[in-house]
This record gives sequence, structure tokens and C-alpha cells, in this order.
Amino acid sequence: MRILCTLLLLVALPVSLATAQRARIDSAELRDAFALAQDGPSTRYQQAQKRLRGDPLHGWLEYAYLSRDLAGVDAKAVEAFLQRHGEQPVASQLRNDWLRELVRRGDDAGLLSAYRPQNDTAIQCAWLRARAAIPDGDGAWRDAVRALWLHPRSLPDACDPLWAIAHQRGVIDDALRWRRIMAAAAVGESGLMRFIARALPASDSGKAQTYAAFIAAPDASAGNWPKDARNAAIAVIGLSRLAQRDADSAESLLDTLAVPLALSAAQINAVRYQLALWTAASYAPGAAERLAQVPAAAFDARLHAWRVREALARGDDAAALAALAAMPAAQRSDARWRYFEARLLQRRGDAAAATTLYRQAAQEANYHGFLAADRLDQDYALCPLVVETAKPVRAALAENPTLIRALTLFRLDRPAWAEREWRAVLPTLDDAQRIAAIAQARAIGWHNRIFDLGKHPDELRYYRLRFPLPYASLLRAQAKQHALDAAWLAAQIRAESTWMANARSSANALGLMQLLPGTGKAIARQLGIAWRGERTLLQGSTSIRLGSAYLAQMLERHQQHPYLAIAAYNAGATPVARWRQQRPDLDADIWIETIPYQETRDYVARVLAFSVIYDWRINGQATAISARLSATPEPRVHHRQFVCNSAGSSTP
Repeated sequence: MRILCTLLLLVALPVSLATAQRARIDSAELRDAFALAQDGPSTRYQQAQKRLRGDPLHGWLEYAYLSRDLAGVDAKAVEAFLQRHGEQPVASQLRNDWLRELVRRGDDAGLLSAYRPQNDTAIQCAWLRARAAIPDGDGAWRDAVRALWLHPRSLPDACDPLWAIAHQRGVIDDALRWRRIMAAAAVGESGLMRFIARALPASDSGKAQTYAAFIAAPDASAGNWPKDARNAAIAVIGLSRLAQRDADSAESLLDTLAVPLALSAAQINAVRYQLALWTAASYAPGAAERLAQVPAAAFDARLHAWRVREALARGDDAAALAALAAMPAAQRSDARWRYFEARLLQRRGDAAAATTLYRQAAQEANYHGFLAADRLDQDYALCPLVVETAKPVRAALAENPTLIRALTLFRLDRPAWAEREWRAVLPTLDDAQRIAAIAQARAIGWHNRIFDLGKHPDELRYYRLRFPLPYASLLRAQAKQHALDAAWLAAQIRAESTWMANARSSANALGLMQLLPGTGKAIARQLGIAWRGERTLLQGSTSIRLGSAYLAQMLERHQQHPYLAIAAYNAGATPVARWRQQRPDLDADIWIETIPYQETRDYVARVLAFSVIYDWRINGQATAISARLSATPEPRVHHRQFVCNSAGSSTP
């Protein structure tokens, strides 16, 4: 009851948004207030929330107080909060939390009242189950259940009661079950296929179980299946998936099954596409032959690119040029492919045609544009724009409560809440306000907001905004200590974490330089740096020290070749050693293009291009990218100045 009384007293209190007209409450007081809210009811909390009543963050303070123990909160307190804060992100946050609590309580009436459309599948299922008690006059409930049911992957256990009702009412019939079985097959969910098959009639259930076994492990027994559309479709799905891991077996099975199952030309070509793609991507023998078996009409941008890479990897310039000539004009005109076409033409002695293509590519401020400029021995095209914020724009942002909340919450180390506010404010800003807001965010260390640039191509020319340079002194010191260069270190950090010290990847790489805990601990021991668990990697300066040392080790391990060290930093030393062994004689630029992992291939190009930008920021000139592809660059000959080429709009 105490929580209810506290919050009901606030319903009638106005929340002032005129924060620019008074002194802002400092961050220390806000931190203390949030700590008090999460500690629970107290006189000090009452005093803090009273003091902050006119602050844009007051709603989040209330949220912190409420959400600490939703199990003990009265529904009226939540309803009052939601009414008071309307469509604000804080209301959405509490609503989502409250819906989960209502599901836990089994409060169907409350769930029906509070529900709003959202992405949480478990809550969707609970809401639809509760709605089952309401007459479905227009069929909306039935349609929603069917749409959810058709998801190709397993759904939460919380959905099981809904499915039981749907089965009982005939909303999910055998036709729908077959649709989901086929959808599950397409993504390799053989276990889900078997589960759904249990509800089918015996004859159909057996067939579905057979399909599941084929998707899990395709074999020649499918040749005994009758000729029908569903059998053929399952065969194509299974063979296409098998091609990714065992192209030879998939090709053999295709030859075995094509006639018995009466596969159409389009179905055969769909499998041949996968055979060609995965054979080329692994540079396995026979890739060129499999690529030749795919009709021209079945090629897409991905397969066109791999046909070029496969020929480059074999050193077959004629085949690579033919593959480039077969590309659609839009793809072929990309700086990447213009550069490689020029390289091949140059190697064949057609200097005039090569120069024309190099000049076209060199107009672009990206990795391949810079490489092309090096081939012409000319300066790099870089046309920076400077953020200039007009006074009315600054005034509008200063009065924008949503932006104020986003920036303040970030300062208070509440990144998830800040993200909600940021996503809410962006659509309300015009272009000038959006760019200025990004600049404000970057100024407080919220560097990854720069990814909200790019709505218009010219926005990518805000290089100083897009390429921040914190820790400049430490970068220089670490670069000197480890015989690296500061621009490369900065580029590595920009590519790894966008300068977000709290960055954490799905693989649990942490911090500015995205080290795995095991690697970080080992490097810390070598350097005599105290290791205090994962949080050590989340300290910006420590991450730079550890990451710089690790990058230097990668450089030494790879004979002082920066591009190999960059690749190893991303993919690991073992894959890089394997790729070098497989393609030992390729020039560095061609070797990079033939890296099998798209992530690593793009990463190496990105770090090298970012190094140019950071050289511009730090030194006003850049080490040529071609020099970074060599273990022993000549010190001054390989530096580039920058020229503003208005035609250059593609940027790193």
C-alpha cells in the first residue's frame, strides 16, 4: 500500500519540461536518487523524488522505485503511472515489465487491459490465450494465432496452453501443420518437424517424420518417394542445406534423386546454385566447373562476387575478367570491382583501360578507392564536412525532454533506458537536429550514435564526427611502446567497439579492443597488470594497453604484415595461417579479397580504410594503404595528402 499511496500522490502533479529555464540537477544527485529508489521506501527517497519532480528523469525515478518489486505493486499504481506517462519510453518499459508480472500472476483481465502490441512471443501467447475467452466475431483472434503458429522455429513453452486451445477449436488444422513443417524444414529445424508431426494423422505423421530425417541427414532413400510437389520441395531443401557442409555428397545425391523425384529445371538449378556458392567460398577443387553449371539467369550479386574471387584465388586472370564482365552494370561499377578489373587489366598490359578504371575508383573515399589512388600515385579523395549547428537547432534540442532524458541516462550508466529514449526521439528530429543530437551524444562519450548518420550520403563526410579520437595521448604512447602507429590503433578500436568502453559481443569479447577474457587475462599477466575479472577489460585505458600488446603480438607472429595481423585479430591466427598456406603466392590486396569469411574480409578493409581517416585526423596526411600491405614500407615515399573531390561520395 505504501507504494500505491506514494505514486497516487504524484498523479496530479505537473511535470515541467522547461529544463532550460533552470539549473539542471547534477549527476551525483540523480545517481543518489536512483539508488534510493531501488533501495525501497524511505524518507530520503520521498525527499529525492520531491526535489526531482520537475526533472525530465522523474518518470525513470518512479520506474526504478516501482520495478524493484513488481510482485508487491498494486495494479492501480501501475495504471496511474501508465496514464501519467502516456507514450513515453518509460511507460513502454514499465508496461512490458508489468505484462510479464501479470502473466506470472495469471491475471488475464489485467493482461487484456494492459496489453499493447509487442515482440515478446511469450507475452503474445499469454495475451492470445486470455483473449480466447472473448468471442472472435471478426476472426482477428484466429488469424493472429495462425500467424504466430507459422513461425519456423520452436516457440516458448508459455505458448503451449494457447496451442491446446487452438487445436481444440480447429484453428490449427492439418493444412496449417504442413505449412509449418515445410517452414521448419527450410531452416533445418528437424526436431520441430518431428514435434508437429505427432498431431498429424498416422499416414501423414510417418511422412513428416521421414522428411525430418532427410533434412537432418539427406540420403538416397528419398529416391523411393512418390513423384509429388512436396517430396520434391523437401529434397531440394535438404540437398541445398547439405551443399553447405558437403558439396560432393550433395551433388552425388542430386544426380541420384533428380529423375526419380521429377525435379524441375528450376529446382535443379537452385541446388546447383548452392553447390557452386559453397564450393567457391571454400575454394575447393571443381568450383569453376560447378559455377559454370549455374545458368546465367540464376546468378545473383553474391554468386557473381564469388565467381570473381574463385578465379582470383586460382590466379586465372582471364576467368576473373570474364566473371567481372558478366556482372550487372551496377555491381561492376562498385569501387571494389573497378579496382580489381583495373588490376587484372594492368597485369595483362592494358595500361590505358586500367588507368581509366583506377581513376573512377579513386574518386571514392574508401578502401578500394584508396588502393586505386595508390596505383595512380595520387593523393586520396577526402572531402570532409564540418557540423555547424544553428542557434535555433541548439535551442530546440535544449528544450527536447526526450533527448535530455536519453543523454542524461547515458551519463548515469543506464544504457538500455537511454537507448529507449534515443530511439523515441530520433523520428521526431529533422536532419539538422538529428546530426546535432548525434554530435551532442558523441561529446559525452556515446560514440555509437554515429551509426544514425547516413540517412543522406553526404552525412558520411562528417569525418570528425564519425571518427572520434579519445585517449589520444595513450594511443600515441602505446603505439610507440609496441612499434605500432596510433592511427592503426585508433582504427582498430573504431572497428571493434566504436569507442564504447562497455561494448560486449555475442562471443563475450569485451571493451574498447574487444578481447576475450582468456586472452585479456593472459596479456595482463605478461604485462604485470592486475586482473580483476571481466571488468578489467571494461576499463578503457586498460583495454587499450592489453589490446595494443595483443595486436603487436599478432604483428610479430605474422612477419610484420599489418593486414595479416588485422585478419588474425578478427578471425584468429589459425584460420589466417590456413588461408596463407592455401594461397601463399597471392598479392596482399588479392589475398584480402579472397578471405573466405565475409566478416573478416570486410573487417580488414574497414580497419585499413579507417587507418587513413585517423592518419588524417592525427597527422594531416596518411600512410598509403599499399604501404600497410607491406612488411617493410619506405618511410616517407608512401605518404598521401588529401584532395577534396566532389565526385567522391562513397566513404568507409
